[in-house]
Amino acid sequence: MKKLVLLRHGESVWNKKNIFTGWMDVKLSNNGIIEAKNAGKILRKNKISFDIVYTSLLNRAIHTTWEVLYKLNLTWIKVYKTWKLNERHYGKLQGLNKDDVLNKYGIIKFQNWRRSFKINPPKINTNNINYPGKDKKYKKLKKNNIPVGESLLDTYNRVIPYWKKNIYKNLLKNKSILIVAHGNSLRALIKYIENISDKNILKYEIPTAKPLIYEYKNKFNIKKKYYLKI
Repeated sequence: MKKLVLLRHGESVWNKKNIFTGWMDVKLSNNGIIEAKNAGKILRKNKISFDIVYTSLLNRAIHTTWEVLYKLNLTWIKVYKTWKLNERHYGKLQGLNKDDVLNKYGIIKFQNWRRSFKINPPKINTNNINYPGKDKKYKKLKKNNIPVGESLLDTYNRVIPYWKKNIYKNLLKNKSILIVAHGNSLRALIKYIENISDKNILKYEIPTAKPLIYEYKNKFNIKKKYYLKI
């Protein structure tokens, strides 16, 4: 079996400002563009190529994908975009500075909303201008599939079925795959791949634009796991 590479998008403008982002479709920062280009360079240096790419419907992930594939001279390969790889939806917290939320609500609520496995953040109202149902990218989604505030468990419950139905079958066909997504959607996938507990996955940090490589032996047994050094 070939390699599976997971890549969190480069730094976004809201990452830089310490703002809850979620499904808000912000752009890469200038530093994030550089990070994405460097990810492509290090993959090229290590002679890692891909047959298929999966990414989310959010600009920061798609633009990171573009930069990586350009550096690898692979802009022609198939890229599948899906909302199921979107970042966790942070509900009413989206657009708020994390320090302001911490100061207003205290450390316990802040940590529960930000990093618990099962607790949802405060939900966004469907009348809110930032409700995803008002975005044309999601016009084909059923209303009950459009989140108003997700826990990591909710994110897990959309990422893993997509993995099983679409991505895993291509790994079994010996395809080399790149997934460019987000901190929480990748955290959900890593939890499943490595069978990490609900508690321990909350401590798992994923750096921006640093390729995480999985090499496999028979079927889906992990032979080796490592980050490429930028």
